[in-house]
Amino acid sequence: MKLETIIGLEIHAELNTRSKMFCGCETAFGGPPNSKTCAVCLGHPGSLPVANREAVGDTILLGLALNCEISPRSIFHRKNYFYPDMPKNFQISQYDVPLTRNGHLEMDVGGKTLRVGITRVHLEEDTGKSIHVGESGRIHGADFSLEDFNRAGIPLAEIVTEPDLRSPEEARAFMQLLRATLEYLGISDCKMEEGSLRCDANISIAVDGQLGTKVEIKNMNSFRALQRALAFEEERQRFAIESGEKLMQETRHWDDASGTTHPLRSKEEAFDYRYFPEPDLVPIEPDPAWVEELRGRLPELPQARLDRFREQYGLAEETAAMLTSEKALADYFENAVETGQDPVELAKWIAGDLVALLKEAVVPVRSCPVGPRGLGELVALVAQKIISGKMAKDVLKEAFQSGRSPAEIVESGGLSQIADSGEMEQVVDEVIADNPAAADDLRAGKEQALKFLMGQVMKKTRGKANPEMASDLIRKKLSG
Repeated sequence: MKLETIIGLEIHAELNTRSKMFCGCETAFGGPPNSKTCAVCLGHPGSLPVANREAVGDTILLGLALNCEISPRSIFHRKNYFYPDMPKNFQISQYDVPLTRNGHLEMDVGGKTLRVGITRVHLEEDTGKSIHVGESGRIHGADFSLEDFNRAGIPLAEIVTEPDLRSPEEARAFMQLLRATLEYLGISDCKMEEGSLRCDANISIAVDGQLGTKVEIKNMNSFRALQRALAFEEERQRFAIESGEKLMQETRHWDDASGTTHPLRSKEEAFDYRYFPEPDLVPIEPDPAWVEELRGRLPELPQARLDRFREQYGLAEETAAMLTSEKALADYFENAVETGQDPVELAKWIAGDLVALLKEAVVPVRSCPVGPRGLGELVALVAQKIISGKMAKDVLKEAFQSGRSPAEIVESGGLSQIADSGEMEQVVDEVIADNPAAADDLRAGKEQALKFLMGQVMKKTRGKANPEMASDLIRKKLSG
């Protein structure tokens, strides 16, 4: 049998508008439960929704970024189902006439360009949040549940892809690129830990070209969880097919702790929701001039910025991809380039030591204690041979922890490299005299001895010796 993994994603992104989708309640995260609600988002009888123009514009902007067609006319529908986090017992969404459709997003994966089709980007309202109290933290096994409707009514852009992804790794890469796109557009904060960016995945295994049974996976709140859940489900389904077992079309819950998926419910079909047009909202017919105005607001998007970084700054593909994966990181890099230092060296420091410090401290790059000017200062100190690369790592760490500038740390700590040839020659002479066996080995052509002698020079100067100068002097003294 020829088995092929087929994956499609459904992503929900909360739009960072000031007010909710159909009322004036604020959308800021947090606050006491049910403190950001009104008669409209609580579904009280007689209350009437009014569409948020900013949310409509943001969704069209996203559709343009994803190369979608903009519908000249779209309508809202009622998606009917009963669940405690739905105060109206229906969700205002879009069904067969979405705002945008038929788009695509291209990405580079494993050295090849992959085009992922975008079925639609539509607009809807979010639901409330169910808090299941009990040891399991889930509805099954909970002692009781509480409802917080602060999130109910927040505008959501739902992005539905075509089943064009063929591996968990491709799904993760697509999700990361989509998040970057949303950040570059400035329409969502994309905080998965707060639920403002959520993803469901549909996965099936095609057998000899025939599509298999589709399974939906929920509860993946990180890129790592998305990849792990799909990898587990891919293996589970392949094993079932090879064993002759019948797969069920169902929705499964990802358990991050155990690394497994579990049945949640049998999969609903679209007709179960009994969609019908929302009678309290008029159709949306975007003015073509407004659409063109929104098109003019499109920024340089992640893939275009990645290509420019490679061409303009000479960065390697992997480094450019890392820097452009987050808008704030790419902005930091370009601000650092303005200090006049070598872009390749700046990129190495950012992608390596700086990102490691940010991750360890759980600090976003926007709040980095070492600003772009400070990083440029550090790279200049190394380029001018005032400090060594090894010493620079310690200086960066100290600057990150204290907020002081690299130049100030070097000056106050007396960390400048010994660059005086007379002083360096005296140190080298002492090291050679103290280590005659190693000196004889180097004379005999044993290069390993040079490393030992260099180590002694660094030890004697407390790491302040200029490595190139010290190495040249040792060779000159011991040549022949």
